[in-house]
Amino acid sequence: MTATALLTGASGGLGQALAQELRQEGWTVALVGRDLERLRAVYGVEAPCIAADVSTPEGARAALEQCQALVGLPTALAHCAGTTLLSPLHRTPPEMYRACLAANLDSAFFTLSTFVEALRQAREPGAAVLVSSVVARIGVSNHEAIAAAKAGLEGLVRSAAATYAPSRIRINAVAPGIMDTPAVARITGNEASRAGAAKQYPLPGIGDPADLARLMAWLLSEKAGWITGQVWAVDGGFSSVRPLVK
Repeated sequence: MTATALLTGASGGLGQALAQELRQEGWTVALVGRDLERLRAVYGVEAPCIAADVSTPEGARAALEQCQALVGLPTALAHCAGTTLLSPLHRTPPEMYRACLAANLDSAFFTLSTFVEALRQAREPGAAVLVSSVVARIGVSNHEAIAAAKAGLEGLVRSAAATYAPSRIRINAVAPGIMDTPAVARITGNEASRAGAAKQYPLPGIGDPADLARLMAWLLSEKAGWITGQVWAVDGGFSSVRPLVK
């Protein structure tokens, strides 16, 4: 029987890299995003694409129900939905802050909640991996809202992992540094800014989404069967190693 994964944020750079990795490993992947046309442009009209806004409980339920109708109950969840926000406190209006939390924290809460409830009802084990950020664990200027959202996500992962371990549902997260995706193109869009960003990391360079995707796929697999409640840093040493300043 083919294993099924529910992948949110499937049209983004990381989502595409992870979809490719999971498919290569034999998974059936239900692809979730807010824009159905964009999903189909990336994956084709025959792929199990699902349009849903998972930042609401109704959207998260709709995504899982459509997944079940198209390809069956997912036993893995890869939650890649989210946005980034570079803005200091004094330039972050309430509506921008709320939108950041909705896209990053609310979406994680509602999607994970819907996923674990479906598994519990079916009495099936499973695994989930969510995406945090390096800014949740080390202070980076102008990242207050996104840092708060991702720190909340990490707390969610640890608590949910404790709650659902008896149900054999594993829940982990990854915390990447800057990745070479369209979402951060405004930061790395020219040679000077890309070089400046790369120099911040003890292992110089910009992260490759394919590397992160391989770790996420592994965390969803049986090879990581005794791992839960962990947040894996994929940040070139940024959060734990001081770079050598020359």
